[in-house]
Amino acid sequence: MSEPRLSGALSNVSLARRAWNIRRKALQMGEVQGQGYIGQALGIADVLATSYFHALEYRSDDPEWEGRDRFLLSIGHYAIALYAVLMEAGIVPEEELETYGMDDSRMPMSGMASYTPGMEITGGSLGHGLGIAVGMALGLKRKDNPAFVYNLMSDGELQEGSTWEAAMAAAHHKLGNLIALVDFNDQQADDRSTTVLSVEPITDKFEAFGWHAQRVDGNDIDAVVAAFDAARNTSDNKPRVIVFDTRMCKGVPFLEEREITHFVRVEADEWDKALAVLEEGKPQ
Repeated sequence: MSEPRLSGALSNVSLARRAWNIRRKALQMGEVQGQGYIGQALGIADVLATSYFHALEYRSDDPEWEGRDRFLLSIGHYAIALYAVLMEAGIVPEEELETYGMDDSRMPMSGMASYTPGMEITGGSLGHGLGIAVGMALGLKRKDNPAFVYNLMSDGELQEGSTWEAAMAAAHHKLGNLIALVDFNDQQADDRSTTVLSVEPITDKFEAFGWHAQRVDGNDIDAVVAAFDAARNTSDNKPRVIVFDTRMCKGVPFLEEREITHFVRVEADEWDKALAVLEEGKPQ
């Protein structure tokens, strides 16, 4: 059996390069189907790279290892982004990339825990992820398991009452092993999140619910790393939340500039163009 893996400590590959690799894999999967939630995948890549190659403890060859940190994808339509990082982490074979979204694939377009190694929950019914994370974190705490539970959620999920019920329960049970990650890209299906229903001031609200709260630029890897470190090393028993301000389609400027990016339209001849533009910004 392999030793617990803290990838950032065991590899000399930079987090910037990991994030770039995640973006590239996501674009390649999007090209397979000609569609996908590419905007979200490109925007959250820096957070995912830091999660899997700096913060999380796991075993690539044993995704069900009991001592692993749990990473929950509440936002099931971000699955293309999680598949990309699971491939980068060696949990899902990279050869499966070309099966994305196909019949009998282990990578359906919306994430399903029963299909994909490393996929902890079936997300998609937005607003449920944090409640599941609370249950997991409480169970681990009662078993004296030191693992953390991370829950990646969207800014739109903060519009759901169930999210705040879960936030209240997490503080009540003093779940210092729970870290919520909020992707604030200010986009949802009908309009900007802040236009549909503003949830500001986010950090003040979480703090009022008894959480340790931070807010950083989610596309600044140094800031993301510092936020993860602060969340993991907080000494009290409060649950922790990090709000990440991210830019949809980050890394591909001609897609970043589009007005509608929740489900960004990419024409058939633009996939190669997007990959070429990404290549120009390839980090070491």
